[in-house]
Amino acid sequence: MSETGQFRLLGQRRFAPFFVTQFLVALNDNVFRNGLVILVTFQGVLVAGMNHSQLANVAAILFILPYFLFSATAGQLADKYEKSMLMRRIKLLEIALMLIAAFAFVSQAYVVLLFVLFLMGLQSTLFGPVKYAYLPQQLATAELVGGNALVEAGTYIAIILGLILGGFAVAAGPDNQTLLGGMLVVIALAGYVASRQVPLTPAVDPALRISLNAWRATWRIVGFARREKSVFLSILGISWFWAFGSAMIAQVPAYTLDFLNGDASIATSLLVAFAIGVGIGSLLCERLSGRRIELGLVPFGSIGLSVFAVDLYFAQPVPSPDAVATVGDFLSRPGSWRVLIDVALLGAFGGFYSVPLYALIQERSERRHLSRIIAANNVLNSLFMVAAAGLAIAALSLGFSIPELFLILAALNALVAIYIYSLSPEFLTRFLAWVTLRGDRR
Repeated sequence: MSETGQFRLLGQRRFAPFFVTQFLVALNDNVFRNGLVILVTFQGVLVAGMNHSQLANVAAILFILPYFLFSATAGQLADKYEKSMLMRRIKLLEIALMLIAAFAFVSQAYVVLLFVLFLMGLQSTLFGPVKYAYLPQQLATAELVGGNALVEAGTYIAIILGLILGGFAVAAGPDNQTLLGGMLVVIALAGYVASRQVPLTPAVDPALRISLNAWRATWRIVGFARREKSVFLSILGISWFWAFGSAMIAQVPAYTLDFLNGDASIATSLLVAFAIGVGIGSLLCERLSGRRIELGLVPFGSIGLSVFAVDLYFAQPVPSPDAVATVGDFLSRPGSWRVLIDVALLGAFGGFYSVPLYALIQERSERRHLSRIIAANNVLNSLFMVAAAGLAIAALSLGFSIPELFLILAALNALVAIYIYSLSPEFLTRFLAWVTLRGDRR
């Protein structure tokens, strides 16, 4: 890698401790969530009378609900206070939550675990505006695409490890989750240690008065986001991607059990494939964009999302009669590689789609309001994701199969893309220019 490449940031104090901190936040989220989902899906645990399919979507709603309720406050805090201090405080909150989670896993208090899931959503709500507003304060404009790509790739590497570690911990002690609980506490402690090395990052609006009226504050931060049309459309695009991605991924455990006739290892392999895809797609963004914010990648990404969601339907439209117990057995079955590749490419095109949008928001937003604009993004993300979870629950309740739900999401993705690109032709113009330029280089 050249000296000017994105990976050089990993050797610099302005980026490396922050990267490790946010990496460990994502890792703990996914160790916890995957451990919980595997327990309820593959060990027949019922929580409040809900089966595994219903619980997957309810859990998704519980985790993202705090984004809607508390994002406005989180954005104000991130603009008012110094960011490294906020990161340390948020990590201390995580340690407390993981201690409660460890106790609940060991005692099999699943209702308590759902409450902890909600509180982990609160922690992520507080961390999000700090995380994305930190980058433009520490990185130059030419470094934003690379920095965001590393954060996205790191997040999904953390997801991979979280899936593996969470699944391993549950499998190692199906009747005693001491290993899983201990792992959660250790990761939280390591994240706090990393956060203490994050450099001072001054408040951008220290005179800001915090409004505790959630509705008024939310309306105000959305107003900040709407001032710049391209920023607001980027937020809508990111929100849709999170809705699309969360709805797809939430179905993976039930899809694996009901259609692929597989176990937890198969579900984990699909989730790992998706995460690897997002990581690769994100890291390729800097190379494909020439180290600038290339909006032409966004339509390219949206096309891929619909194409491979449709193909995933055709890859396995009906339940398989043959059970598989290992990843090797699964991949030896006809059509299984197609499922795995479709899931990986959905992730890769998601990376092409989302990284330029995050970088554009950071570049074009007014610096003094950036954390609140990121918070507005989180509010809209949460609304879209709750709506997507509701759509999934409604579609499955009406008798649609999970593969048919993939088709519905592919069609909705195409409609959203047409809507956004019709409002801002800049995306399609840049896409055509990008395709033409790459064609000329050949």
